[in-house]
Amino acid sequence: MMQQLDDRKKPIRVMTVEDHPIFRSGLETLISSQPDMELVAQAETADGALSEYRRLKPDVVLMNQRLPGTNGTETLLAIRKLSRDSRIIIVTTSRGDIEIQRALRAGAAGYVLKNTSKDELIKSIRTVSKGKKYIPPEVAGMVAEHWGKEELTLRETEVLSLIRDGTKNKEIGSQLGISETTVNFHIKNIADKLQARDRTHAVTLAVRRGLLEM
Repeated sequence: MMQQLDDRKKPIRVMTVEDHPIFRSGLETLISSQPDMELVAQAETADGALSEYRRLKPDVVLMNQRLPGTNGTETLLAIRKLSRDSRIIIVTTSRGDIEIQRALRAGAAGYVLKNTSKDELIKSIRTVSKGKKYIPPEVAGMVAEHWGKEELTLRETEVLSLIRDGTKNKEIGSQLGISETTVNFHIKNIADKLQARDRTHAVTLAVRRGLLEM
């Protein structure tokens, strides 16, 4: 019984993985002000995150989705290889439903936006520390809006990436070793799947949903 009481008094040990100094400082101030939390480490890169996680085994990790040279999902997977019990919350500006789905499939325990309130961010940490998932209604709505829609194939993604880069249809065919007619067929499928008006609109929607980066 005494052991149980002692465990309850232990603070939630939190690690942040954030490359933006201002936001990192804000997280430090917020977490340090909570009586039931302790900020045990701050990392700015994927390598730093892995090193600190291996050394400290924090209870909860708050991690930026986009890190220098990699992304949060890849780092999340790497940490999950170290410990299947890791509890990681992705904290990001990205509203793309594809990125959200990828993070959750990779094992994220939570996904919150950087413009969320302080109270909600703290709530997410406390919830995840108990082994529960935390997905705010706003984030859940973004995923639900596109849930079940057919995803782009690898070839369609390649075509769309070249369109983003300003490549003409004939040149796309040349680079991919397919005919211009086949390129046009892929573009039609892309437009249908994304409900886009044209190739430019398709790129805009793909970036918004997290299928492509600009």
